[in-house]
Amino acid sequence: MLKVEDWAEIRRLHRAEGVPIKEISRRLGVARNTVLAALNSDRPPVFQRAPRGQVADAYEPQMRALLQEWPRMPAPVIAERIGWPYSLPPLRKRLALIRPEYVGIDPVDRVTYQPGEVAQCDLWFPEMRVPVGAGQQRVLPVLVMTCGFSRFLSAVMIPSRQAGDILSGMWSLIHGIGRVPKTLVWDREAAIGGTGKVTAPAAAFAGTLATRIRLAPPRDPEFKGLVERNNQYLESSFLPGRLFASPADFNRQLEDWLTRANARTVRAIQGRPVDLLETDYQAMVPLPPVVPPIGLSSRIRLGRDYYVRVDAVDYSVDPQVIGRFVDVTASPETVTVFCDGKVVARHERSWAKQQVITDPVHAATAAKMREALTLDRQRRQAAVRHHTDGHPVALRALPDYDALFGVDFNPPSTKAK
Repeated sequence: MLKVEDWAEIRRLHRAEGVPIKEISRRLGVARNTVLAALNSDRPPVFQRAPRGQVADAYEPQMRALLQEWPRMPAPVIAERIGWPYSLPPLRKRLALIRPEYVGIDPVDRVTYQPGEVAQCDLWFPEMRVPVGAGQQRVLPVLVMTCGFSRFLSAVMIPSRQAGDILSGMWSLIHGIGRVPKTLVWDREAAIGGTGKVTAPAAAFAGTLATRIRLAPPRDPEFKGLVERNNQYLESSFLPGRLFASPADFNRQLEDWLTRANARTVRAIQGRPVDLLETDYQAMVPLPPVVPPIGLSSRIRLGRDYYVRVDAVDYSVDPQVIGRFVDVTASPETVTVFCDGKVVARHERSWAKQQVITDPVHAATAAKMREALTLDRQRRQAAVRHHTDGHPVALRALPDYDALFGVDFNPPSTKAK
């Protein structure tokens, strides 16, 4: 087999220096026919080994018969069905070659985004536990949003994956940009569209912003690949080496890091997201004149314990509205309770679980109400009846009336002794 170096040297000596074929054969120690073949070949010599058979060749017809009926049958099951006597790697290698003929190939197109057209959203769950107070640490979701055209990245930690908290996070990020993307892409997140249809809270949010929410097909993370890659970017570039004292501290550090992240050059767009954001911004929809429906909300009748529950935490309410309907609203920062449009409780929201948050004013009001009720009961028990002319009327004991009418409600027992 003639080496590539010798092939190149033969062609140089003969064509560049005019060395005769016989002399080239003598210098390089190769046959004249080899020199002639090298001069007649326009391509370098390539060594090709004769193909050898593989252990999977004899079993391929059986594999194809199974894949014809069950295209996604796992390799271990196929090995059992066909009596495969070897290790699984050769079988898996052959299946990787022939299986696409039966299950089909799903090609992925390169997608280009127009300014203001789309923003992809997702929840990222960093493994690091964040202190939330009361001696608790939790793994909390981070809402991540990526603009399609500019690749501008924004994110914020939220207290839960309930619809109200997710929508609050979305409004915070959109309000930070200053305009609304025309389409918000989500996966099948339960609070957004877990059944394949956009939920009522998400639809109300989108309607207020004059945008639409588009749900990704099931089990298709590539549909929102921009934000998925940014989740990995956050995992590998933001999180390592950091410690957080609270969710607020997490968001402060994240905001500072995002400023630098959006100033880097992104190869796919040959520019910096912070520079291209203005083009994205101009093509987006203006913010609505009102705040969209966000946060957690509920309406209940206040019980005697004068507490309402929000996300597994109990918050006190003015006990003067016990027995009346109250409206509870909760943002990631505060919990507010209204009764007939009047604020009857306001607390800083706790991100810890199973806590009881009591306003000292509410506790003092409840104590005064209990004291007043006790005094009223005592007053009623000590009350004396008065006649119409004002003189007191004594209260007779009930047994006196029983004796007057000859009634005995406790007759002696007639059981034989």
